[in-house]
Amino acid sequence: MAELQDDLHPTTEATALDELPLDDSLPTTATPATDTSLLDRAHALLTAHPVADGYSGLPWALRLLPWYDLEEGESAVHTDVPRLRQGHVRALFCSLHLPEGLVANRAVAATLEQLDLVRTVVAAHPEGLRLAHSAGQVIDAAHCGRVAVLLGPATAAAVDDSLGILRALHSLGLRVLTLTGTSWASEAGLTRFGEEVVREMNRLGVLADLSGASEQTSARVLATSKTPVLFTRSAARALRPHPANLPDDLLAELGAVQGLCMVPLTAEQTGPTVRDVADHLDHVRAVAGPGCVGLSGTYDAGTAHPQELGDTSCYPNLIAELLRRGWNETDLALLTWGNMQRVLRTADFTARAAQERREPSTARIADLDG
Repeated sequence: MAELQDDLHPTTEATALDELPLDDSLPTTATPATDTSLLDRAHALLTAHPVADGYSGLPWALRLLPWYDLEEGESAVHTDVPRLRQGHVRALFCSLHLPEGLVANRAVAATLEQLDLVRTVVAAHPEGLRLAHSAGQVIDAAHCGRVAVLLGPATAAAVDDSLGILRALHSLGLRVLTLTGTSWASEAGLTRFGEEVVREMNRLGVLADLSGASEQTSARVLATSKTPVLFTRSAARALRPHPANLPDDLLAELGAVQGLCMVPLTAEQTGPTVRDVADHLDHVRAVAGPGCVGLSGTYDAGTAHPQELGDTSCYPNLIAELLRRGWNETDLALLTWGNMQRVLRTADFTARAAQERREPSTARIADLDG
């Protein structure tokens, strides 16, 4: 990530957990305890510092159901309001990704359909869900006992090589875009038009997701973006050689620019047990730093989940395991809530400043990459 310009100086308030203060009554180091007492401590900590879940496949999963009620509970999916509350989830990024094999020229329409579905679902469950577009709105929803629903990530194909479409998607609520699978963000890296897309995303406040992106694209986005980037579904490659997991050198680079690696709770990427997930969190924290690690449930995305982490109600099991390992409350608060809030606030701050200096881009791919 490029250095913020001289007039951008987020203060410590931009990263502090002032709205959800640390609870000094909780022990900050692990002490000998029974599993029950660890779980009690996990629930207490998550009450003060809830979960911001970086990836949910719920929108596409709901398309396949003839009827559902997320307020009362829905056994056909891994996510509903009762289980979100049991898991202390207070922010949920709803993926607008498309199934593999979808015809490319359907990407824009299919993404709009999913976006419309999420907005409809949120409107139909006002007691449990609330649409959010900014860090402040996420906090407001949490204070009202609602789960803040944010739109994204979406696939880059949804932009259809048009910055105008990017702006239209942003106006409808899109907040994360995955930069892979297009001519301007490919295995070969980021093109000149791709760099212009990143700059326009910074101006709008749309976060870049690099999970699945090539090393060349990732390196260029890290150098170009004025806003911290996300890896919404990436664990540690040193522990499990999955292609979407990150090598240590990239984790270290991500830590240097204060990006965010959101570890997925999937057996394929992290392993079959809650301890395996905790191993990845330990590793990412050690290499990138405690300010650069987050959680990505990846529920309802068609993947198997580790033992004790079968649905969105299970986050306390993971936090209890981290408490057993000696994670202190400050690092846990950053993991569950604080790091994502920092990234959202920085994106909002950078966008406001950029909009004062920069008009909407009129660049076309034919002009820059032709």
